[in-house]
Amino acid sequence: MVARARIRAEPDGWGTTALPVLSGAGPLAPRRTRDTDGGAHVVIVGSMAAPLGGDRLALAVEVADGAALTVSSAAATISLPGPGPARYDVELAVGEGARLDWRPEPVVAAAGSHLVLHTRISLAAGARLRYREEQILGRHHDWARGAGPGRLTSRLTVHRAGRILLDQQTDLGPGAPGWDGPAVLGGHRATGQLLTVGHPAPAPPVSGDAALLTLPDPDAHLLTAAAPDALALGRALGGH
Repeated sequence: MVARARIRAEPDGWGTTALPVLSGAGPLAPRRTRDTDGGAHVVIVGSMAAPLGGDRLALAVEVADGAALTVSSAAATISLPGPGPARYDVELAVGEGARLDWRPEPVVAAAGSHLVLHTRISLAAGARLRYREEQILGRHHDWARGAGPGRLTSRLTVHRAGRILLDQQTDLGPGAPGWDGPAVLGGHRATGQLLTVGHPAPAPPVSGDAALLTLPDPDAHLLTAAAPDALALGRALGGH
């Protein structure tokens, strides 16, 4: 399957945010829900099981100058096995004086699956961002039957005002070198991060399995955490 969804948010001239583009395809069904704080809120609904191995999914989000948008999802994204890796490309662009709050539910790598996820974020100099991602290796019943997890290969690239702010890649799960060793997950099954730009820094972590980093711009911070399960990971990242 090949599917692409697009969202564009822009000021409506009345102090709130309009969504002139809100289109989905295949399993990606964006729906507008109740707005808050003058910004629009879009929920990504999974209209069918995806991504399956071999799928090619893409989501492009543009927040125009002065607009405010929150994007969440109705449920976790579960990567399922199929003929080869699945690919999911996410493009986020945030304009001058605009705000994006990105907080979907976790990505779960089911046994036998391989998802390649690349998120590219482009920020104007005066853009504000809260970007949260959570990755869970395997479903509970995968582990219960001894099947183990799937594999997640993820890259996050962030540019601000045309220059690189963050570029990192992780490769976790069967087939990835050293993924379960002490230098990577150390036996944990969940990992995630909270990136904030133009906001106050997140609260310092209280767990030794989390770290708060200041990026090259002093108002850009990255909170990363590893945890035994999704519930503990959510607490480490400060909840939703």
